[in-house]
Amino acid sequence: MAATRTAMILAAGRGQRMRPLTDVTPKPLLEAGGKPLIAWQIEALARGGFRNIVINASHHAAQLTAALRDGRGFGVDIAWSIEPLPLETAGGIATAMPLLPAGPVLIVSADIATAFDYGTLAARADAIAAGGNTRVHLVMVPNPPFHPDGDFALENGMVKAAGKSRLTFGNIGLYDTALFRELPRGEKLKLLPLYLQWIARDMVSGQYFDGRWANIGTPDDLAQLDHRLRTHEV
Repeated sequence: MAATRTAMILAAGRGQRMRPLTDVTPKPLLEAGGKPLIAWQIEALARGGFRNIVINASHHAAQLTAALRDGRGFGVDIAWSIEPLPLETAGGIATAMPLLPAGPVLIVSADIATAFDYGTLAARADAIAAGGNTRVHLVMVPNPPFHPDGDFALENGMVKAAGKSRLTFGNIGLYDTALFRELPRGEKLKLLPLYLQWIARDMVSGQYFDGRWANIGTPDDLAQLDHRLRTHEV
């Protein structure tokens, strides 16, 4: 797992669809099953061998840093990238670059709930580290009701911008951090334009995961997840 020891959790978003809960609490600290959403992610990353974790934070960032601190309570090392204003996904990653190592890094969202085993990405990360044209690897999931048209197609293990069967990006991806190294820091940057560039150059591989996965975007989503976790219906 040496090549995949570092992960980044994206936790800077405002969580507009989760209001009013996020008016006073950062979305990653909202609880389900007796613990914050982001705690489930940290524990899953640690089980998969990712014990160096970078977290970006913006909305109510002080609450996040006070709750998680340096990660020692989870058996991990946490470094923080604080954004005065949310910088979108690519902007957040680019701004955190001084904290990220060269080579492949796993980047996940704080607000997904999944049974995906992060440790299974070791071989994919090793392939990226070895060089070659593939620089990104995305985990794709079935299209949820709120996103019926999906994001990209998956053909023969490669992600395509268009295709007959489109899937949803599961917010789990490996990236060669060199792809972000020349981007400006402290600026808002969306990731989709970069995906389209990388896909056009056949740089993005992918895999299909049809196990438990959910994007926890609304208070109803949170309540349903809380019920499943407390009743062990997961």
